[in-house]
Amino acid sequence: MDIPVTISMEVGRSFINIRNLLQLNQGSVVELDRVAGEPLDVMVNGTLIAHGEVVVVNDKFGIRLTDVISQTERIKKLK
Repeated sequence: MDIPVTISMEVGRSFINIRNLLQLNQGSVVELDRVAGEPLDVMVNGTLIAHGEVVVVNDKFGIRLTDVISQTERIKKLK
């Protein structure tokens, strides 16, 4: 079904004002709202569909899905 979708993995979020954003450079650290080891959120077109963890396969990063959100739960979030 050749329907294009956007898939993103969210490690965490941070709210930062533009002044501080413009001061970021290589080596800067941005604090996120999650602790190390928490699962990533797997989003499709901005909708949470699963949780996962980072894995390395043949020197490339990947995501191992650990929990897929049920279709019923996804529909509830749309309303």
